Amino acid sequence: MRRKFINLAFRLQSELIKIRKSKIVNRKSKKMLVEFNTLPEESKVWIYQANRSFSDKEIEDIKSRLDIFLENWTAHGSDLESGYCIKYKRFIVIGLNQNINNASGCSIDASVHFIQQLEKDFSVDLLDKMNVSYKQGEFVAYKTLTDFRKMAKEKAVSKNTIVFNNLVTTIAEFNENWEVPASESWHNRFIK
Repeated sequence: MRRKFINLAFRLQSELIKIRKSKIVNRKSKKMLVEFNTLPEESKVWIYQANRSFSDKEIEDIKSRLDIFLENWTAHGSDLESGYCIKYKRFIVIGLNQNINNASGCSIDASVHFIQQLEKDFSVDLLDKMNVSYKQGEFVAYKTLTDFRKMAKEKAVSKNTIVFNNLVTTIAEFNENWEVPASESWHNRFIK
């Protein structure tokens, strides 16, 4: 009787090991880094604005690092389905499908540490929210908020100036309200 019990225990343990291995393989085969444009419109976005344009070489390096970071990004051990895009060689936009899993405080901290590391490695500012980017013809200009206010007062920018509203929080808002005339953004408070 004892021998039957031991044999049964070994078979159960063996089956559990197979199940665990199967789950690990399935987890690894599920791609959590997806194309940004495939994320649902209600996905959360974070926009990091650089104080200068990135070179093509820097963009390739940043993309490589983003691929690795986002492929391994988790919240309380659960994978996060996310994607990114880099716009105008200046904006890093990360999107997270919250229909699958929400970001936690720890996962958001991890993303901020990742961005801080990019800042150090590329000698660039990505986290200062007191700066404004706007279009000047086909080019993207970058000014401190103080300088932008002064330019508005001097009529160097107008309500029709295209600005980047980095306060948007979803992909739907990003698609509709990120790149807009100053009159349709929080920037309008500075323009008379």
